[in-house]
Amino acid sequence: MSAPVPTPTPPPVPAPPPVPNPAPVSASTRARAREPFDRRLARAVQTVTGRSLGPYQSAIVRIGFSLTWLLFLLRELPHRHRLYGSESPWSWGMAERLIADNRAFTALLWSDGRIWFEVVYGLAVLSAALLLVGWRTRAVSVVFMAGVLSLQNRAVFVGDGGDNVLHLAAIYLVLVRCSQVWSLDARRAAREDRAARAGEPPRRDLTGPLLWVVLGGFLVAATWFSDVTGEWWIPVLLWVLWLGNALWWLVCRYAPGEPRTLLDALANLAHNGALLVLMAEVCLIYATAGWYKVQGSRWQDGTALFYPLHLDYFTPWPALSELLASSGIMVMVVTYGTVIVQVAFPFTLFNRKVKNVLLVAMMLEHAGIAVLLGLPVFSLAMISADAVFLPTVFLVALGARATRVRDRLLRRVPEKALPEQRRTDGESRADGESRAGEQDPADEQRPAGGEQAPRTLVG
Repeated sequence: MSAPVPTPTPPPVPAPPPVPNPAPVSASTRARAREPFDRRLARAVQTVTGRSLGPYQSAIVRIGFSLTWLLFLLRELPHRHRLYGSESPWSWGMAERLIADNRAFTALLWSDGRIWFEVVYGLAVLSAALLLVGWRTRAVSVVFMAGVLSLQNRAVFVGDGGDNVLHLAAIYLVLVRCSQVWSLDARRAAREDRAARAGEPPRRDLTGPLLWVVLGGFLVAATWFSDVTGEWWIPVLLWVLWLGNALWWLVCRYAPGEPRTLLDALANLAHNGALLVLMAEVCLIYATAGWYKVQGSRWQDGTALFYPLHLDYFTPWPALSELLASSGIMVMVVTYGTVIVQVAFPFTLFNRKVKNVLLVAMMLEHAGIAVLLGLPVFSLAMISADAVFLPTVFLVALGARATRVRDRLLRRVPEKALPEQRRTDGESRADGESRAGEQDPADEQRPAGGEQAPRTLVG
């Protein structure tokens, strides 16, 4: 009998490689993934209508553009008649023919009298100063826009490029709620809120209605002269603004419930939309400027900066311009750096750190243009437009520091700094030991300066 043939043992099967643990998913991410589309859409609508985004950014934009226009008007005050008045090379007849063709708005064509010109120029200066400090911003912003359009459209060849940015920003500021912080309006609203919490009766405001009555008279005049200057939609827009603010006043006074909430949501929507358009405009300016520079041969070989530094009307400081132009490496670095920053900036908005670095570079670039090329109005206008992208934390800290400097100059005592009660040595020592190591939980959430930094799209 033959022996049994042994069955070959199969080779051991290798164990499958261990599956790495998936990355942990947060509860908020899982909840957002399970959230239906209509719920997310409702939350997005609530975001853009429930509050005005970027209060600090809109305030710094208001301050920047009003300061730019005010400094320009004051600088050109001795030459105002040669720029926009009867002594201008762009004569009354030439301006009249141009306005008849492009239908731009200007109140200076309502009359060719010297008194009317002085009134318009004076109102432009006054509105810029009032908008700078944030006094009755809703009404003053309309006068500011009318002043900017009237003077710039009267003589379209007066400007250095910054006038175009200021021209558009003056229209946007009418729709932006730019007085929520750093303004006299915000201080008045805080004072009224404290009085309401204290149970005091509200004060009767006569200045606001009187101001809008005066603006109503101006609006009637603008409608009367609509066939002389401006498209038909310009008086319509002004009437919509005037009637909208009249409706706001009536609702706040007689129906402060749901109608007030509806108007507030519409105002927030207009504010957020105008702020978004301003941000898109800044990106468009830099993108087009950068891509057009790329196509130029002087920008490609790195010598573009050399030529304006040798033009007499672009060299307010000849020695400084000569020093910079004498270094070929510096000229090449600044030339290429300008193109890189302008082309790359719109693509860095979703990376906060890179965006802030390029933002500082662009502001320094405009400061250099103001000093080296003698274009301060253009530089201030562009810096004011760039300020819409400044982070909220930086602006809050800047405002807190400015407040401390103001209080130190005026020798004011901060409201929170109360005199300490006199105690004995034993009480002071015991109280200090019992409070050592304690911290107010609210301090962990309070930013520098004591102000609550709101969440924004641009911070």
